[in-house]
Amino acid sequence: MTVKTRYFIFLSYKGTSYHGWQVQPNSVTVQEILDSSLTTILNEKIRTTGAGRTDTGVHAKFFCAHFDSASPDLAIKKNLCYRLNRFLPKDIAVSRIVRVLPDAHARFSAISRTYRYNISKIKDPFWDDNSWYVPAKTDINAMNEVCGILLNHSDFTSFARLHSDTKTNLCRILYAVWEQADNRLVFTIKSDRFLRNMVRSLVGTMVEVGTGKVPVARFEEIIAAKDRSKASKSAPAKGLHLIEIDYPDDLFIK
Repeated sequence: MTVKTRYFIFLSYKGTSYHGWQVQPNSVTVQEILDSSLTTILNEKIRTTGAGRTDTGVHAKFFCAHFDSASPDLAIKKNLCYRLNRFLPKDIAVSRIVRVLPDAHARFSAISRTYRYNISKIKDPFWDDNSWYVPAKTDINAMNEVCGILLNHSDFTSFARLHSDTKTNLCRILYAVWEQADNRLVFTIKSDRFLRNMVRSLVGTMVEVGTGKVPVARFEEIIAAKDRSKASKSAPAKGLHLIEIDYPDDLFIK
């Protein structure tokens, strides 16, 4: 029996051309492309497991997946990332491959994740693929007031995709803030875990707070209702970016 070594592979991708991360029938996904590339370069069948499922059009500045290989020294092969990047399409880039403990898991070993959502206040062709164009006047102070409310709650059923297979809708939000720079609004949120569609649903509802369609006081009622129909329509996928995943240091073999 061949003893295999587990690795974390860190990458980034622009999600515009993909139906999300996870392999699915009759659709081009990031996982499919990465698995095929690793299988070709390493000359062995590779199947990665990702840190989570990103929806169609969502981007990842930082993403992690794990895989097992018969080779015990991939992490020290200096040209491996270079070879992979030459093989991969231009919208997927590998930054490093690291050896980890045999039970390390890209999804379940994560301590926290951080997402960023971009909104453009002006029509900008250079930002169209990675932001939501919202020309209406928005009150960023009201939106940040809502961020403060988020930190006082843990059940986000009202912002979760219906009929999901998740066992719990409890999340511990560690950080949430809206910032403005020139003609852009940027929302950053960090949590120990996220529900499917949660960030986009939150953004959609918070934008309605900012534009005056939903009063700040009602936002807490939406959370308490634990009912997806009480929240607003989800923000478009193209504005969402996964930007960081934290793992315990002791997972990595130096």
